[in-house]
Amino acid sequence: MTTHLDGQELLALHGRALDRFGRLVRAVPDDGWQAPTPCTDWTVRQLVGHLTSEQLWVPDLLGGATVAEVGDRYDGDVLGDDPVAAWTAAADAARAAFAEPGALRRTVDLSYGRRRADGYAREMTVDAIVHAWDLAQGIGADARIDPAAANFALDELGPQSGALASSGLFADAVPVPADAPPGDRLLGLVGRDPAHPFGDE
Repeated sequence: MTTHLDGQELLALHGRALDRFGRLVRAVPDDGWQAPTPCTDWTVRQLVGHLTSEQLWVPDLLGGATVAEVGDRYDGDVLGDDPVAAWTAAADAARAAFAEPGALRRTVDLSYGRRRADGYAREMTVDAIVHAWDLAQGIGADARIDPAAANFALDELGPQSGALASSGLFADAVPVPADAPPGDRLLGLVGRDPAHPFGDE
């Protein structure tokens, strides 16, 4: 079931997800950029770089560019010498692009096909919600997920639960009690163990 949100409500939720991730980026200690995260292939810096790259794509795709036209423009290290500034600029540009009049009604070209931009915004919101937990764990910050954000992400991903792991984007689901908080249920759905973020026994 998809949570019904009008355009302004979706933009507000998307903005809060970016704000949450941004606060964590600013909280990364100077010696914390190479720390591990629950995303086993990514350090803190690589995780922030991934999210920053995703934001850099938004203005291009909403402007009508195809994936092929963007190509490898945002491959590699997009953080440079100032990761906080790089994230902030990319997130601000993505937020502004989604907020342009009529932007959410456009159709965008994504790696798996064409989709309405409001669906793209939902996808980006879920990604920021989940990866904020990863980043918080990586830097030892408060990793609790806002229940409203978690319920939104659960509604978005729940119908795809059988295909999430096979997509290659998520690990196998982790069993979580049915009465667990929504944040824990979300984490289990996307292959994170809320009790053992780094796979500890």
